[in-house]
Amino acid sequence: MKNWIYIAIMALVSFAIRATPMTLFQKPIKNKFIQSFLYYVPYATLAVMTFPAIVEATNSPLAGAVALAVGIVAAFLGAGLFPVACICCAVVFILEFFV
Repeated sequence: MKNWIYIAIMALVSFAIRATPMTLFQKPIKNKFIQSFLYYVPYATLAVMTFPAIVEATNSPLAGAVALAVGIVAAFLGAGLFPVACICCAVVFILEFFV
């Protein structure tokens, strides 16, 4: 019974977060600062959730940090998402033997 109450509360909160902006802001947002802020919110949220997991998912935080750095360099050099993921996994796999 408690689980259903928790699920209902989470659903209401989720709905309120999504419905409130639609009801409060009827006109398009013209302020460039707010537009740019809202544009980067999903990326910042994803980064906040992902970066700690990258370092803590391995046996050695150093291996995760090195894989993160190598992945950033690979992405900067133009590698796609799948190759970057494979390179990072390989780096962690190799470093786990030495660290």
